Amino acid sequence: MTQYPKVAVVILNWNGKYFLEKFLPSVYNSTYPNIEFIIGDNASTDDSISFVKENFPQIRIIQNEENFGFAGGYNKILEQVDAPYYVLLNSDVEVSPSWIEPVIEMMLREDFVAAQPKIRSFHKKESFEHAGAAGGYMDTYGYPFCRGRILHSVELDKGQYDNEQELFWATGAALFIKSEAWKQVQGFDADFFAHMEEIDLCWRLKKLGHRIGYCPQSTVYHVGGGTLNTSNPQKTYLNFRNSLVMLQKNLTFGMAVWAIFARLWLDLFALLHFLVKGKPKDAWAVSRAHQYFFLNFFKNASKRKKNPENYNKHGLYKKCIIWDYYMNKMQYFSDLPTNNFYLKNK
Repeated sequence: MTQYPKVAVVILNWNGKYFLEKFLPSVYNSTYPNIEFIIGDNASTDDSISFVKENFPQIRIIQNEENFGFAGGYNKILEQVDAPYYVLLNSDVEVSPSWIEPVIEMMLREDFVAAQPKIRSFHKKESFEHAGAAGGYMDTYGYPFCRGRILHSVELDKGQYDNEQELFWATGAALFIKSEAWKQVQGFDADFFAHMEEIDLCWRLKKLGHRIGYCPQSTVYHVGGGTLNTSNPQKTYLNFRNSLVMLQKNLTFGMAVWAIFARLWLDLFALLHFLVKGKPKDAWAVSRAHQYFFLNFFKNASKRKKNPENYNKHGLYKKCIIWDYYMNKMQYFSDLPTNNFYLKNK
């Protein structure tokens, strides 16, 4: 690569001193020659910012006056960042020195406006990590999954996904995005607060004709669950809530009516499943998500843009991944028939 456009690596922090101590040195040792490091802070109450100032004085710090969540926090921080490429990087991610170069080279060559590296688990490094794996996909009912991870089934990385690939969405754990594309769609939907916001962002980009990519030549290692672990009912609430809102915003009217109707019933089964498993707080979280959806129906309806029927839906799964996973026992990405996916428009 003869050109090295400026890249701003932006880590959003909230009371994350432990992760900054552990992983910021690997990020700071990145070899990319035209780079700015930024810590965006969401009104932390620990001494994480003092740690950065004392140990990494060259790193720029931008502080929000309150905790705006992942979505709103990044929106506020990136308003103050000037670079043609942003990298939104979780604080609980370990990187190698040359992790940036392959992704930027691929984005320049393939004209991807957003992309992700391979995401492996920090605690089990031969395995993919839940939040991103080898690239994001979604079914028509708003359930996300990845190459290398469907629901709770996470694959070992045996090189089976070592090809560059166009995606439906790229993970927010290590999201590369052109700043002009970010600004074109006005960043994340701040009302999401956390979870699913990167899928909503990528969906809006795709409807404008843009492409999202996966770069296997770059690998990072993600802890996952650094702010909300998988067993936290608040995470359940945000995932169910934001998924419904995302469908309302991004599908055509007819498809939105059908998909949301189906999702409400599927969510009811999930609620009952939580009750049977002795997780009443998660069951209540699903109920709260539905209450939010209906109470804010008109507010979120106002966010709908003109949603084209014909756009590049590459990476969208035509069937219900929940049904195929539990009833058809398709628990690995390779089990899914190729003809069940929308392919790139010719």
